[in-house]
Amino acid sequence: MVIDISEIKHIRKKLGLTQNDLAKLSGVSQSLIAKIEADTLDPAYTNAKKIFNALESFSRKKDIKADEIMTPKLVFVSPSDSAKDAIKKMKRHEISQMPVIDNGRAVGMISEAILLDAVLNGKADRIEDIMDDAPPVLSKDSSVNVISDILRYYPLVLIGKRGNIKGIITKSDLLRKVYNK
Repeated sequence: MVIDISEIKHIRKKLGLTQNDLAKLSGVSQSLIAKIEADTLDPAYTNAKKIFNALESFSRKKDIKADEIMTPKLVFVSPSDSAKDAIKKMKRHEISQMPVIDNGRAVGMISEAILLDAVLNGKADRIEDIMDDAPPVLSKDSSVNVISDILRYYPLVLIGKRGNIKGIITKSDLLRKVYNK
């Protein structure tokens, strides 16, 4: 990815850094940053590289992680639960999908669409007969970019640590966090 020198000011401000902050992070003087941003000086390659490396490094540190987005209170059903139980639980918690958990492991997923189809086709017995595949389980350190990419293909992701499920992230959780930023 090629970034133009003239973008330094825009990137710096977007990250919430002052010229002085960027100078300290990159190991150059604040006056050099000011001259570059004012377009009165074309920096040496090594100084430009130091500045861009500092911006990139700071940007990665500011990335939102899964544990900042996830909802720790996990609402789920068991494979042996009835579709009726799942519908009641979803209505009570005002959710449109939830994982199916068996002995602490995600074994499937259920959604309003799956339940509606099962009810309309007379197959609304046990969850294990109608559930979809289990959603992906990500680390609590997963970045917002990874999460958003996966949420393009799944309605939810689970967040785990050492095999234990610690939370859930849905598309609405992600939108809420990114929008309130």
